[in-house]
Amino acid sequence: MLTRSLINIEAGGDAAGSRPADSDALVGEFAHDLMRALSTKPHGISPKYFYDEPGSLLFDRICDLPEYYPTRTELGILRDAAADIAAHMGPRAEIVEFGAGSLRKVRLLLDAMDRPARYLPIDISGEHLARSATSLQRDYPGLDVQPVVADYTQRLLLPAALPGAGRRVGFFPGSTIGNFTPAEALHFLQIAGQVLRGGALLLGADLIKDPAVLHAAYNDAQGVTAAFNLNLLARANRELGTRFVLEQFAHSAFYNAPQQRIEMHLVSRRRQKVALGGECYELEEGESLHTENSYKFTIDSLRALAMRAGFRPGPVWTDENRLFSVHWLHAPG
Repeated sequence: MLTRSLINIEAGGDAAGSRPADSDALVGEFAHDLMRALSTKPHGISPKYFYDEPGSLLFDRICDLPEYYPTRTELGILRDAAADIAAHMGPRAEIVEFGAGSLRKVRLLLDAMDRPARYLPIDISGEHLARSATSLQRDYPGLDVQPVVADYTQRLLLPAALPGAGRRVGFFPGSTIGNFTPAEALHFLQIAGQVLRGGALLLGADLIKDPAVLHAAYNDAQGVTAAFNLNLLARANRELGTRFVLEQFAHSAFYNAPQQRIEMHLVSRRRQKVALGGECYELEEGESLHTENSYKFTIDSLRALAMRAGFRPGPVWTDENRLFSVHWLHAPG
């Protein structure tokens, strides 16, 4: 740990030679967005940059933590409702999963479906997605698995439907919809509606609840969520050549009740300078980089949002404690 009152975090050499060629555009976008975050106040950056290979593995660990209820609760809902959901999908359906990650939850659907035609997992972390898709293909040898490395918040061009395939159903679990601002959530749903036209979207959404339960979920005793948050800076060190000293930042997560959202921040423990892209940026002691929101919903507020994007609400499945919800949304025709 450095003890000077002003910490210099300078750009290192060009690391492009260590990156896969197809990641160059994403690295450039990361650099652009981080420079913008550091040059504007309040400082904030998209949570999509959490999900490089180490970040994706850390998130998988978060999902198994005792405090983190969303994953096990949603898995329970999907397990209990799988047959009903599969009936709504119909035979030979095609699944498009947005932000596929480890592909754990989709297995519950595939096991219940009537002859699924194809599975298109979309994720921004190519290495993690490739490994997960290979494992899934091994377990479902008759399934056509076509992973798509892409940012699903942008306009998507997916393969045409297979001949004889049924309905195209989007799958967006994990309440990732809550990581968007309300405007961004609406934009994503509009993109999804275009991709799924004539089909449906199966969407998981975390529900408003006791703030103490929320606080524990994002401040786990093992510190895995803190490591996940700090990995954004470690990723900048690896990919952009910055020299963030991770010990000089604190993980902060809290429930903002008026906004009905969890906020995650990286708080500067002291005055620091950050060099990136030929520019020098200064963080004061106590200043934060806002890394994630996780909005919580009521069933009615989620359905209202979906209707604004052109979806028609269908059935909703919840757990007995109403911690979490899974929505069937009919896509625009």
